Amino acid sequence: MSQAALRAGQDGRLSLEGELSFETVVKLLGEIRRLLDQGVEIQVDLQGVSRADSAGLALLVEWMRIAKELGKSIQFLNIPQQMLAIARVSGLDQVLPLSRG
Repeated sequence: MSQAALRAGQDGRLSLEGELSFETVVKLLGEIRRLLDQGVEIQVDLQGVSRADSAGLALLVEWMRIAKELGKSIQFLNIPQQMLAIARVSGLDQVLPLSRG
């Protein structure tokens, strides 16, 4: 099993890295809540995601839900083509706060 990690970048953005699968996203679920509780507005760069399945997309939806619940903003940058394809099929590309960079 490959690992996934959320790291703070030098530019203030967070970087999501590794494989996002049913095995790896569980440990990432609560990490955004901790950051949002600190009053941080979040930008998550997905450029380092090497592979993702529907669990990876579900993680983004959950993070968006948590941000909304806390009255904070979250934006996802550089979504990999594989995740974007899944988002388009499910219509989530119209719901998720996605940006090119």
